[in-house]
Amino acid sequence: MTPTSRTSPSSSARPARDLDGRVALVTGAASPIGMGNVVCRALVARGARVAMVDVSAEWLPEGIRRVEEAGGAGCAVGIVADVSDPAAATRAVERTIAEFGGLHVLVNNAGTTPRASGYTDRSCNAWELPLAAWDRVISVNLNGAFYMVRAAVPHMLAQGFGRVVGVTTSLSTMFLARATPYGPSKAGHEALVAALARELAGTGVTANVLVPGGRTDTHFFASRSEQDRASLLPPEIMGPPAAWLASDDSATANGLRVIASRWDESLSIEQRLERATSPAAWPTAEATTPA
Repeated sequence: MTPTSRTSPSSSARPARDLDGRVALVTGAASPIGMGNVVCRALVARGARVAMVDVSAEWLPEGIRRVEEAGGAGCAVGIVADVSDPAAATRAVERTIAEFGGLHVLVNNAGTTPRASGYTDRSCNAWELPLAAWDRVISVNLNGAFYMVRAAVPHMLAQGFGRVVGVTTSLSTMFLARATPYGPSKAGHEALVAALARELAGTGVTANVLVPGGRTDTHFFASRSEQDRASLLPPEIMGPPAAWLASDDSATANGLRVIASRWDESLSIEQRLERATSPAAWPTAEATTPA
């Protein structure tokens, strides 16, 4: 399938353990209320084992406990690593393969903001942003995704199978005022996935984008009031489409952007794809946008 394709074989009955034998590495996986942890739980519930990579050693024990509740003892291993360090990214991949004997799925979910990184306590215009805040957010959200791809994809190519999933954000957030550098970093990540999908076409390794579809109730918004957080999307919506993207059923899905809030498991896979997907990085915009 080309990067803009939106069809996939339909399966009348999905096996309960269709990810048995698969090994996944998920970055930004430790926070018990984070999207990465939700993805880990969804994968292990269907038989996968996961390496949970996170910069926070403090969050990992509780994050692993929640994942093992879903998948059983021994289904997860925690790896403390900063994905913005290329050597650390390589070591995380190597340890995953050493622990579990392989690597089949990479979910680049790790992300940060200037506030979360402690560089500012307020939104500001791009020209007012501390240089250190720009560098940190780009280094995690964009460079980190590249470093993980660079470390993991050669192994996937050698085995003729792999799934790369990049968690980006809504288009409106990418150019939202006073959301620099978070929006630009995610735009770059999505462009990376779209280019990667073209480079991987026909190899057995695919690359796709997964987004929640709006602001999501994660630790980024933990300080908000309960009333404010009630309007946010639950992170659990990320689980079902992430599990599908990791499976054999998604073999012909390459270069897609999947919106989790539109993913309806009660629909056929063709209907889900029609409702919840579009080409990653909006290549069709060139036809209507002046150069």
